[in-house]
Amino acid sequence: MQVAEDVVIVGAGISGLTTALGLHRLGIRSLVLESFDSLRITGFALTTWTNAWKALDAIGLGDYLRQQHLTLLGNVVSSRISGLQTFEMSFKEKGKHGDHENRCVKRKLLLEALASELPSGTIRFSSKVVSIEESGYFKLVHLADGTILKAKVLVGCDGVNSVVAKWLGFKPPVFTGRSAVRGSAEFKSSHEFDPMFMQYFGNGVRSGTIPCDDKNVYWYFTWSPSSQEKELEENPAQLKRYMLSKLGKVSDEVRAVVENTDLDAFISSPLRYRHPWELLWGNISKGNVCVAGDALHPMTPDIGQGGCAALEDGVVLARCLGEALLKNRSQEIRDEGEQGKEEYKIIERGLNKYASERRWRSFDLISTAYVVGFIQEADGKIMTFLRDKFFSPILAGLLLKKADYDCGKLRSS
Repeated sequence: MQVAEDVVIVGAGISGLTTALGLHRLGIRSLVLESFDSLRITGFALTTWTNAWKALDAIGLGDYLRQQHLTLLGNVVSSRISGLQTFEMSFKEKGKHGDHENRCVKRKLLLEALASELPSGTIRFSSKVVSIEESGYFKLVHLADGTILKAKVLVGCDGVNSVVAKWLGFKPPVFTGRSAVRGSAEFKSSHEFDPMFMQYFGNGVRSGTIPCDDKNVYWYFTWSPSSQEKELEENPAQLKRYMLSKLGKVSDEVRAVVENTDLDAFISSPLRYRHPWELLWGNISKGNVCVAGDALHPMTPDIGQGGCAALEDGVVLARCLGEALLKNRSQEIRDEGEQGKEEYKIIERGLNKYASERRWRSFDLISTAYVVGFIQEADGKIMTFLRDKFFSPILAGLLLKKADYDCGKLRSS
């Protein structure tokens, strides 16, 4: 069965749903394909920096999500070796684009908020893409159930194992040799944590805790596991014991967060990223096809910008694609052949504009995250001394510097 669609978005994650909602706000319908049978709520939470709130405001969700989460006041960095604080930074200072704001947003709430604003039927679940082929000015998207979608525009928001990115010629993301455990602890009554982003470095481990609201605390633990330690990922109970033994000199409150986390409330995954230079000559867009989110810029979590950049992508893509599609609607109708050719060219220019806007931003974020993670997780006496005495303020400053960015509104004017 072949079905015609104007815009097909593969993946109902942050970038896919943001793009769909942005287009909906502009009066443009899209179809979002999700291979799972429901929204995928993995990762538990994400840090949302100033740039993310600019994007959320652009699609009309900022105020709703602000009401659900605590405003973080600053960043405190401590040594896991000595237990001493090495740096503290306030988030209250102004940036080029206004006041900084940072919260730790529950992924479930974010995805549900995005999905709830979309028209019924926008998301098609249990729809796995198996192949893509060209058909004139259209792309034929083949699904596992035998359905074929004839799309004027194809957007790949299908994550690190993106089928669309592969079609565009991107290589699979590479492993960094590091792994991350992310979890969330829910307290029966209000926790005692200040609204601060707490980070701990030393002995090759990077960890942190961030309160989401009055009862939930998000935490993470990254390290470079040996081959034997990798096997712990298959046994949550053993992995939890291992993390507790490696936390170092942290407060009892921080240790209690990991201890109080249920075995099904944390996940472990290897960290992958795209070589940033691939973005300089790779096809972010090609004709009427493009990629966004982790399909475009998989990065390490060291500056907390993966989800934020996905929100940016969605707004910029909706704006550029929306301008193209609305311009095409306003043009005089010609014969079918000429109309299809002209429409394809307008869409292509819109996606090229999107790719141009996102290329260097993505390059910058991937590169910065990788370098920051390397320094924060580095072991050895010399690197520990340099990090604790000199690099801490620089690395912390990069968090605000990369967040001081405005992706713009949904409409250019």
